[in-house]
Amino acid sequence: MEPGSNGEEHTSWEDLYSINLMPSELLLKFRKEVQGIRVGVNLEFYNAPANEYQAKLVLKPLAPDRRWKFIYEPIHQDVRVISKKIPITKFLNLQVGLGHSFQMNATGWKWKLTTCLGGDGISRIRNKTSLGLFPGMDFRFGWRADYVFPEITGALGTGEPLFNMNSGQLHASLDRVEAILTHSDGAY
Repeated sequence: MEPGSNGEEHTSWEDLYSINLMPSELLLKFRKEVQGIRVGVNLEFYNAPANEYQAKLVLKPLAPDRRWKFIYEPIHQDVRVISKKIPITKFLNLQVGLGHSFQMNATGWKWKLTTCLGGDGISRIRNKTSLGLFPGMDFRFGWRADYVFPEITGALGTGEPLFNMNSGQLHASLDRVEAILTHSDGAY
């Protein structure tokens, strides 16, 4: 392509956007609700950066104000108790966890701040979207969109171009697909 008015090369449309629909995480979750506790078995498959498989046993209360969940990973022999995400602001959450690794014979705790917005010098939206097919069968999709808004600038008498436009960028991906099967003794 020919250079633009500001001496930079035009970029192709393929450089301005990309959409990746191949998820890097596939999860199959089996859940059973027993006396106010949800017992779950998660089978997790990761295909990027390396193929990996992980199984988890998850226990958490069904109460709307649940404050914790218990996770046991038999392959790594890890046990963790994790708090629910505690909202600090509208877009910022804090999560705290305590864990023990039987392989390393070590106990420790972690914390993390999370948000659905933000990124490394680029704007990012991360979200999960759920789709209930019928009672007891749900799909959840984890997706991400990194974007740079279009920008129009110009100048007169400064040696800069009279009109300059940056088209912006969008890079979106479907990162995670979960199939969730829930068995409940209660009526729907």
